[in-house]
Amino acid sequence: MTDSDAKITVEVAYARPDKQKIIALQVAPGTTALAAVKASGIEREFPEIDIDNAKMGIFGQALGTKGLKKAHEHELQAGDRVEIYRPLKSDPKEARRRRAEKSAQQQGEGEA
Repeated sequence: MTDSDAKITVEVAYARPDKQKIIALQVAPGTTALAAVKASGIEREFPEIDIDNAKMGIFGQALGTKGLKKAHEHELQAGDRVEIYRPLKSDPKEARRRRAEKSAQQQGEGEA
């Protein structure tokens, strides 16, 4: 086998509350995160994934942030795990604001 035939092993992961899947696959060096996700075929198991628009990360670090390239540019290293993130059901800041309002309201009722 020549160096040009070498492959690296990476994983693609996706999780819902009821079902999780990690797919290991062999890809050529230089394969991007997005290309690996497409090659994994994970959308057959989870048809709700919009691969081209899904947020992705490597071991909990979101691609396209903190100096990491976006999924279509980020070249994988051997052993990387590409995680596909589900959209948030609610904005965390909004959820905190609602909890704070509820807490303040409950405290106000206790004083009356």
